[in-house]
Amino acid sequence: MDSTHFVDTLFSAIFPFIPLVVALVFVVGILAGLHYLLLAKQSHLSNEQKLPRQVSMLVLTIVGAVVIAMALPVSESTRNQVIALIGVLISGVIAFSSTTMVGNLMAGIVLRVNRPFKVGDFIKVEGYSGRVTEMGLLDTEIQTESRELIAFANTLMVNSPVSVTRASGAVVSVELSLGYDLHHSVVERHLIAAAKNAQLSDPFVQVIALGDFSVNYRISGLLLEVNSLVSARSRLHKAVLDALHDNDIEIVSPNFVNQRPQVEGSKILAKTPVHNISSTNPSDPHHVASENTPEDVIFDKAEQAQQQEKTKESLTQTLAEIESQLEEAQGENKEKLKGKKADIEATLAELMQQKPTEEVAATELKKS
Repeated sequence: MDSTHFVDTLFSAIFPFIPLVVALVFVVGILAGLHYLLLAKQSHLSNEQKLPRQVSMLVLTIVGAVVIAMALPVSESTRNQVIALIGVLISGVIAFSSTTMVGNLMAGIVLRVNRPFKVGDFIKVEGYSGRVTEMGLLDTEIQTESRELIAFANTLMVNSPVSVTRASGAVVSVELSLGYDLHHSVVERHLIAAAKNAQLSDPFVQVIALGDFSVNYRISGLLLEVNSLVSARSRLHKAVLDALHDNDIEIVSPNFVNQRPQVEGSKILAKTPVHNISSTNPSDPHHVASENTPEDVIFDKAEQAQQQEKTKESLTQTLAEIESQLEEAQGENKEKLKGKKADIEATLAELMQQKPTEEVAATELKKS
């Protein structure tokens, strides 16, 4: 009798904790399995692609905590107090610790809906200029002309003025000052020729200031291929130098003083060499084409990101067309369309998993 009474007493003491143990094992097992499937196993995903999965895991963890609280072997009133405490703690964390994150998240959604710019565009914000490489839910990354990567909080991108270079073309300009002894019509003719030699469309010249000793001019032209903006600026500067110096026009202040003795009437000009000429005009027989442009080095990540975005948009559009054709297709044609759809979906999945340039380089370095 004593042993039977002991077993009954032990069972009655353990029985209330059985639901709690079952809930713990169930919740921990489910969360561990989902973490492995959604995050640990998907190491190729970028931070932006991992974010929705991490948020989902956070929500499921909160639900699991509530399930465990409901299985506690306590009275109903105490159980409700525990659940209310969990709610208060979560609300406090969101209110005090995650205000900035929530703000950036909402700003990221606004940027995705309004689309003031896209990956690959030239933008200027807070004194920094460069090309957009990533548009995440929390921040936006740009690559500057010094090849640096700068991440801006999305709240900053929404609340600050952002200058965006239009994809249809950008105006490239050069300012310089020349003496009053040169008639503006002569200067304008040579500057227009320089802009055309620099491969700019619709060039125009402006007189922007009449100084005490010189006249300030601005030569501008439309660049249709905005991806070569940095090269175009340098090309226009070179073309202006060549156009003016080749026509015996000095680009020097009238009060210029040189300590070297000069023959009276001599001019300080940089003459174009006869041999090894690197002309800015592609039609010039002396033109030497450069194999690489500065953009290839400066904006490598931005260029890759832009090409990926264009490829994704093209494949997504093709996929939508195939899906509309599948509704009316029959027989063998329908099977062919299904095969094309599967190939496009596989290609899109590979693009989504493709690593950034820096990660690929680091991986190759480790392998070598």
